[in-house]
Amino acid sequence: MLLHIHPDNPNERTIKQVVECLKDGGVIIFPTDTVYALGCDIHQHKAVEKLCRIKGVKLEKSNFSFICYDLSAISDYTQQFDREVYKLMRSTLPGPFTFILNASNNVPSLFKFRKKTIGIRVPKNNIARDIVKELGHPIMSTSLRNEDPMFEYHTDPELIQEEYHNLVDMVIDGGIGGTEVSTIIDCTISPPTLIRQGKGEVDFL
Repeated sequence: MLLHIHPDNPNERTIKQVVECLKDGGVIIFPTDTVYALGCDIHQHKAVEKLCRIKGVKLEKSNFSFICYDLSAISDYTQQFDREVYKLMRSTLPGPFTFILNASNNVPSLFKFRKKTIGIRVPKNNIARDIVKELGHPIMSTSLRNEDPMFEYHTDPELIQEEYHNLVDMVIDGGIGGTEVSTIIDCTISPPTLIRQGKGEVDFL
């Protein structure tokens, strides 16, 4: 299913439709402030396994992130972090950043066999954030790569639908996507360290 959602003013009814799909164990493709991504409900075991199969990775070796609504939601799934990290996230989120943080016990047991860290995102994208807000907890996310060697990431949702309609339950058309991934910052060490330079720029790291 290809579902059109306005990127600036997402319709409440269509957002609820996406959330029902996630609650039913669906896997979706959705826009972020960087590239289009695969996503599912972090509490839906079979959906997580399905997403891993689509991505072609094992969960224990994956680098999936949690998409959160805001800083408050981040604190629900991470251990307490210091003031320096808080100031860094407050100054950059929502935005094109992934922060590596120490995971709390609220992270579902499905992810507990991994190292006790978690990638956290709060994208500057109304569609992604409204989905998470309506769902009430994060969604697991991973960038949607393009198998065409000429183009690293998919950008056209209609072409994404053509390629993935038999693999996922829903593709959200939120307009043409980007081609730059998020900047990754490891906040489990002091001072926070840049792991990957992507779309987001931080001058004081």
